[in-house]
Amino acid sequence: MRHYKKGRKLGTDASHTKAMKKSLVGALFLNDRIKTVEARAKEVRGDVDKIIGWAKRGDVHSRRLAIAALGDKDLVREIFEKVEQGMFKDRNGGYTRIMKLGNRKGDNAPIVIMELVTEPVGKKKAETKAAAGKKTAAKKATPVKAKAAEEVVEAVEDAAEEVVEAAEEATEEAVEAVEDAVEEAAEEVVEEKKTEE
Repeated sequence: MRHYKKGRKLGTDASHTKAMKKSLVGALFLNDRIKTVEARAKEVRGDVDKIIGWAKRGDVHSRRLAIAALGDKDLVREIFEKVEQGMFKDRNGGYTRIMKLGNRKGDNAPIVIMELVTEPVGKKKAETKAAAGKKTAAKKATPVKAKAAEEVVEAVEDAAEEVVEAAEEATEEAVEAVEDAVEEAAEEVVEEKKTEE
């Protein structure tokens, strides 16, 4: 029986599993993304979240716990500095993303890309649904306003047609004035040439 033996076996003995998880977590923090087998990625998620939680606390004890978990002081310092500068500030968990790539050719193992989530947190779906519900309720509650809006639209369209007609008339008058001016100028030029001769 596997009493007190939590987690997946991953096909290795306990010491190998522990070393492999430490290596995967270190590689993820170093490169921001790794490509591995799905079971390993899911097993490592909790360790990554724990280390980022320690970095958010930021005290000496948390730093020592992270060094014990990762085994690399420089990498821990880098992680703690990034978190101090505001990385993961508005995110309360879910610091990793797992994207499936399909199965490996040799042994058909499911391969995934695991990466750190660095984007800011978006609005929750419940908030957006509530806002949409308010809009539809407002639309249903005001049929009188809808009719008034239609009348306003019709009035605006009529006014726009009148403006277009007035503009067309004005352009016709302007074209006629320009033609008259051109004809007069041409006549003056012709008369000047005649007087010169």
